[in-house]
Amino acid sequence: MTLKFSEIADRILIDGIKGKYIHTDNNTVGLVSIEKGAVLPAHSHFHEQITQIISGKLQMTIGGVTQVLESDSITIIPSNTTHSAFALTDCVVIDTFYPVREDYK
Repeated sequence: MTLKFSEIADRILIDGIKGKYIHTDNNTVGLVSIEKGAVLPAHSHFHEQITQIISGKLQMTIGGVTQVLESDSITIIPSNTTHSAFALTDCVVIDTFYPVREDYK
């Protein structure tokens, strides 16, 4: 099966952050656009999350450790770990979640 993000409607997560999501039996994969200055408040979820930066600079705090992620960076957010983000520039990221994010369907 082949899917195209361009054919998937945007889902607004919060002001300045929107994503397009596909779901398999086990994972959710999202193409996420983040506007410069957007803030993802601290939160956690039982899903393991992998975030790959496609473009831009994203400051993330994961488990109390803050780092700036840039293009070609990838980070793993363990299940139930508090994390937040601040977009230093416009960003595009790929988020992969295990298991499926039912709340994103």
